[in-house]
Amino acid sequence: MERYRVEPGGRFSLATVDPRDRSAFPDLKKSTSITELRSMRRHLAELQRLLWADAHHAVLVVLQAMDTGGKDGTIRKVFSGVNPQGIDVRGFGVPSDLERDHDYLWRVHLQAPRRGRIGIFNRSHYEDVLVVRVNDLVPRERWQKRYRHIRDFEQMLTDEGTTIVKIMLHISLDEQKERLQARLDDPSKNYKFNPSDLDSRAKWDDYMAAYEDAINETSTDQAPWYVVPADRKWHRNLVVSQILIDTLESLDLSYPEPEHDLSSIEIV
Repeated sequence: MERYRVEPGGRFSLATVDPRDRSAFPDLKKSTSITELRSMRRHLAELQRLLWADAHHAVLVVLQAMDTGGKDGTIRKVFSGVNPQGIDVRGFGVPSDLERDHDYLWRVHLQAPRRGRIGIFNRSHYEDVLVVRVNDLVPRERWQKRYRHIRDFEQMLTDEGTTIVKIMLHISLDEQKERLQARLDDPSKNYKFNPSDLDSRAKWDDYMAAYEDAINETSTDQAPWYVVPADRKWHRNLVVSQILIDTLESLDLSYPEPEHDLSSIEIV
């Protein structure tokens, strides 16, 4: 999965990532990927149970994407086999009045996962250097400082035992068009369509520039960014699953020793 990891200190360009890439699993196709994904789900469920028992680490998964990028679908497909008691999914939309009365990271820190749990941010604090930037919601000199704020915030979380994995689901402009059209054509998907999505689509190049800067400024050894090709949903799901499996396996988790001597206990 290192092919999708953005190395710190470089100058990454989204143009180098083909949204339809499937090179991580070249021998699989959509029709044959289901078995592999099921196996990954079982493995991920085992690792999540071990994370819970070990209780020394928390894992934060940050999902970012353009509209229709597949954040909801990724969460549903990748985590469907994991015990929901060990998962916290948080979405960050337009801030409430209470949230606007605090600094922009306040509401995010409140939702950081506890030790033993996996937290998933469906959108995140990165909206404050993406949407805020593209739509000129605060002055440039203000949002530019936020890259440093975010690096420091994420460093603090990792210092205190949270492992952070940041994933951008990278889709193409053509793929977004197809997915938006599907929301219009299918009555069961009409509720997903928001005319404001077209406003964001019209600013596609501005968003790509904002994403590139955010990724370059905040991909660190402790909190790396992965840019995952997401036009092919089945390939996206496999890549995200493998990234998470690799991350959890790297934590050297173990089941705790029992608090009592169990050798003399007999169940009658």
